[in-house]
Amino acid sequence: MAKIQMTTPLVEMDGDEMTRIIWQMIKDELLEPHIDLKTEYYDLGLEHRNATDDRVTVDSAEATKRLGVAVKCATITPNAARMDEYDLKQMWKSPNGTIRAILDGTVFRTPITVAGIEPCVRNWTKPTTIARHAYGDVYKNAEMRIPGPGTVELVYTAADGTETRELVHEFDGPGVAQGMHNLDASIESFARSCFEYALDLGQDIWFATKDTISKKYDHRFKDIFQEIYDAEYAARFEEAGIEYFYTLIDDAVARVMKADGGFIWACKNYDGDVMSDMVSSAFGSLAMMTSVLVSPQGYYEYEAAHGTVQRHYYKHLKGEETSTNSVATIFAWSGALRKRGELDGLDDLVAFADRLERATLDTIEAGEMTGDLALITTLPNPKKLSTRDFILAVAKRLEA
Repeated sequence: MAKIQMTTPLVEMDGDEMTRIIWQMIKDELLEPHIDLKTEYYDLGLEHRNATDDRVTVDSAEATKRLGVAVKCATITPNAARMDEYDLKQMWKSPNGTIRAILDGTVFRTPITVAGIEPCVRNWTKPTTIARHAYGDVYKNAEMRIPGPGTVELVYTAADGTETRELVHEFDGPGVAQGMHNLDASIESFARSCFEYALDLGQDIWFATKDTISKKYDHRFKDIFQEIYDAEYAARFEEAGIEYFYTLIDDAVARVMKADGGFIWACKNYDGDVMSDMVSSAFGSLAMMTSVLVSPQGYYEYEAAHGTVQRHYYKHLKGEETSTNSVATIFAWSGALRKRGELDGLDDLVAFADRLERATLDTIEAGEMTGDLALITTLPNPKKLSTRDFILAVAKRLEA
């Protein structure tokens, strides 16, 4: 059969370690046999980021603004150990944080549900979507090691030169300090993205921060959400029969654990990072969750919500067999291809994305799965497949 033709390239952001190996397998076995794959390629592997002084990360984000749709492999955010391992020039910031800061918008993460993988929380009968703000907070922080006694202040210098100061702490010994920021415009985009997504799905939306403690920073999020909801969305939500409400983050956690799912939980940047891992793990695996950054300007970036699977990569380098779950990475590709097809009016590309996802889930439901799922499945006699064999099993069903 003739390959499906694409008219506009995807932005392809390659990554690191075991997910980089999986990335190529997916292209070789699942995509290129069926699609005349067009991508604009950016190597976001840590070595290349280091060689380009991280310029490649910025370039990939700018390309996403130009082409509209990107698909990203998992990447390393370096720590002190990675500095030595990769002989880095500096401890580069999270590429996800850099990209999200440029694109703005909101990251929506939803568990991938499949028969035979039951949630750890027995009352979770429907997937819960985490809406994660994609700008600022700790991901764009400034931090300082405090060597000894002294004063740390926040200082705002206005355009006219006047200063406003706020004491952070009087140190009587060594410690650490951190400064964070956010922007009203980005919070407004976050709120609108969440409300629009809730209307699209027809689901309730919760928003949670800790405004009782953070009376200015977190309270600003709460106020902006409420102002936009009252002015632009209250009537539309009532007509759709869905609800928006605000609660404290600790109350939200307690409510989520007792709920049955089927709603959107909006979180600030760090909260969304943590809670999406909690939700995906409780639904089976970190590799069983979709993740898409939706920008108010109409940019989409699809990725896997998990890390680079370092332990499996080291086994792979030794020639040892691995059984790494590739589902989230497959769904990143299918999500990006589907959106590209929708934007370009390519029904066959949209249909291929649907078939790819169905073939992936059918493989698991047939009892063929990677080791992480084989340990927790309720299906009888599951067959544990290697990393490559699972992708080949999906390819066989896709052919059929």
